[in-house]
Amino acid sequence: MDERRFDMLAAAYVRGCALETGAPELPARLADAPLEELDEAELAALLRAGAASGLKLHAFKGTKTLLPRVKKVLGFLRGLDFDGLVDVGSGRGAFLVPFLAQYPDARAAAVDLLPHRAEFWRRLAAGGVPGLCSLCGDFAALEFEPRSADVVTLLEVLEHMPEPEAAVRQAMRVARRFVVVSVPSQPDDNPEHIQLLTKARLTALFAAAGCARLNFDGVNGHLILVASVPEEG
Repeated sequence: MDERRFDMLAAAYVRGCALETGAPELPARLADAPLEELDEAELAALLRAGAASGLKLHAFKGTKTLLPRVKKVLGFLRGLDFDGLVDVGSGRGAFLVPFLAQYPDARAAAVDLLPHRAEFWRRLAAGGVPGLCSLCGDFAALEFEPRSADVVTLLEVLEHMPEPEAAVRQAMRVARRFVVVSVPSQPDDNPEHIQLLTKARLTALFAAAGCARLNFDGVNGHLILVASVPEEG
């Protein structure tokens, strides 16, 4: 994965913040030129301006910080020819930032319950990631067209939900090809983890949503599931 892509995403976020808030103040070329046209020195200048204005850019550090479970999911996606993706619970971007670096031209929707997370993705899109959109709210309650994304990712989110069944049903409705899930594979001391999604429990959840073609894998204390969406008809 090209490390320059991470710098370009960070630069897009800086520009999006400048557009929405006026800070940092940027010269015309850094504010307006297509990101692909900026050289290394100009990208570096954008990042320095963002850091100097207090923006936190650690989400864009690059491949050295990728979690093993994120590498596993990106590896699966690398073998696919696809366009749209819906990422549920995008949070700080542990998955979605490297996804956008790997697929700069893909359509992607970032979904998060927290307004400040949705704001982060909105500013990133506004600064130069036109294929990205930001949605704030409960994924299960949001209005998506059926089969409107090739892939739906539910990475480290189902264990937080009182009713993961609703999110699984929605994911199966929205996805055209695959739903990808990662969850902790054993109990932990995180008070926000209110579910333990075992292989048996996930199998039952997806069976209830009409999917029986499941492939399980694991890495470093996390269970990874790829569910193949049945063809319509």
